[in-house]
Amino acid sequence: MTKADIITEIILETGSERIDTQKVVEVFMKKIKQSLTSGKNVYLRGFGSFIIKHRAKKLGRNISKNMSIVIPEHNIPAFKPSKSFTELVKKNVPIEK
Repeated sequence: MTKADIITEIILETGSERIDTQKVVEVFMKKIKQSLTSGKNVYLRGFGSFIIKHRAKKLGRNISKNMSIVIPEHNIPAFKPSKSFTELVKKNVPIEK
């Protein structure tokens, strides 16, 4: 599902105007990005949390040059689904083999 698909689904369910719905979705994503880039996590009860994860410095390999490289410590954004959301997916999505 793409952002455009999400906007279309919201329009179908709420009957709101496309431009207004698009603006709301854009601002929602912008606010999550702003919060994370300022070092604050975002908690959405019943859905999940957008969090900042810290990655420690580690040793990696450049396979093409057969050299060891140091990957510096850094922070990355991550999503942690709520327990109820996780259970819903486990219950409703079949395992593909």
